[in-house]
Amino acid sequence: MTVQKNKKIVSIVFYTLFMFILLFLASTIGFLFRRIGFPETNIVIVYLLAVLLITSRTKGYIYGILSSVIATFTFNYFFTVPYYTFTVDDASYIVTFIIMTITSLITSTLTSHVKKSAVEAQEKESETKALYMLTNHLTDAADIHDIADIATGIISNIISCKAACLCFDENGLPEKTFVQQVSHEKQIHRNLLVTDDIRHKIEGLRTGYCVGTEFYDWPIYGRDNILGVIRIPTEKSVVLTEAQMRLLRAMIESIALAMDRFRSAQQRLKYLEETEQERYRGNLLRAISHDLRTPLSGIMGTSEMLMDMTKHNDPRYNLAEQIHKVAEWLHSLVENILSLTRLQEGKLILNKQPEAVEEVVGVAVSHITQRSPEYEILIKIPDELLLVPMDAKLIEQVLINLLDNAIKHTVPKEEICVTVLEDENHNNAVFTISDSGEGIADEDLPSIFKMFYTSRTKHADAQPGIGLGLSICDAIVKAHGGNITANNRTDGKGSEFIFTLPMGVTENE
Repeated sequence: MTVQKNKKIVSIVFYTLFMFILLFLASTIGFLFRRIGFPETNIVIVYLLAVLLITSRTKGYIYGILSSVIATFTFNYFFTVPYYTFTVDDASYIVTFIIMTITSLITSTLTSHVKKSAVEAQEKESETKALYMLTNHLTDAADIHDIADIATGIISNIISCKAACLCFDENGLPEKTFVQQVSHEKQIHRNLLVTDDIRHKIEGLRTGYCVGTEFYDWPIYGRDNILGVIRIPTEKSVVLTEAQMRLLRAMIESIALAMDRFRSAQQRLKYLEETEQERYRGNLLRAISHDLRTPLSGIMGTSEMLMDMTKHNDPRYNLAEQIHKVAEWLHSLVENILSLTRLQEGKLILNKQPEAVEEVVGVAVSHITQRSPEYEILIKIPDELLLVPMDAKLIEQVLINLLDNAIKHTVPKEEICVTVLEDENHNNAVFTISDSGEGIADEDLPSIFKMFYTSRTKHADAQPGIGLGLSICDAIVKAHGGNITANNRTDGKGSEFIFTLPMGVTENE
């Protein structure tokens, strides 16, 4: 700021001296004209010419107006009778002074206005050329770092400084290095010593730029977060004119648009890749599941036949029973995979009808007890008939998956309970499946409904899983307009899963 102030003082002194020199030359020419015998009107024109020259070569209106007033009084003092006084004997001189002053003021004002308009037009032309050159080069950029390199070079060339550019990553964090222009043809990459410091300064910014010891940092704002900063050396920043600042802001906006376009293109490509991968995965899972269903059905049927043909005390009975259990578990897994692929592809169509909760729960519990007869499942349902709009087959699958999960984490003879009731407002039916197992670890709770997520804690006899059952339950319940949660029991050991189903028709249906 001191350099800029000193420069302004020097400018004022220079223009003031220039004004007095021209007025002195006009007075000298006036004395020459008077000696030659030229009329006083010629001397007035000389002063008007001096005022015009002063206005055209100085900045602002003040020098033109001041020179007009001084020229009038100088003419009065040196060239009107009585000489060397500010009085006049001839009243007609008063009119001459007034006309001379008005003419000088109008001339200086018009000249200053024309000159200001010319300067503004030149600045706009330069700004347009600079923006066109920047935009033209940015269209050839291959990535965001290429944009930074191009921007650094063009800004350095236009503002005549060693500018730099620091990029931020997709999370809005500054990168470890930034590029700086060190010569007309050379750029270097420098390490950023303190990344958090610059981030906090930019986030708390209240002006157009952040003042630093080496650089003034001008942020590049994107639609969602900060994309980077343009770094102008401090010695250049303190002497930037308003026109240069305006041009720099315009160029930063162009840079922000280019970076935003690149980030958007990256996100689109990433989304397309993920969609394509998801499609391939769905096709693979569906193909494998279909191929497994037939042999698994054959294994289950054959094992059941062997069990019927063998006595319970025969070792071959236990072998056939184990084969049947594993095959049934695999069959359940295949059905879950097929349901998952249908849910992901939006091909699972709900057939919602008012269903008796007692019948739906009974079918699910009967399926589980046939597969695991050593477990007893307690059912608590209201005595009166409770009808809930649902797709019965899908809700049965939810209950089977939740009960199967409870069995995996509970030893035989310990309590597993299914409870159904209406909420206080009679808007939702609330299903609760509780067990007496080891409960859910705190680190598992936030992710338990995620696809392919398996619990870190389970007892030694628990059957393995691949983390699809609970994610399918979550998808089915949400498709019904309900909600599902998991937590540990407060009345004893174990966990409980609670899901709700609306009693009426939801808006999205």
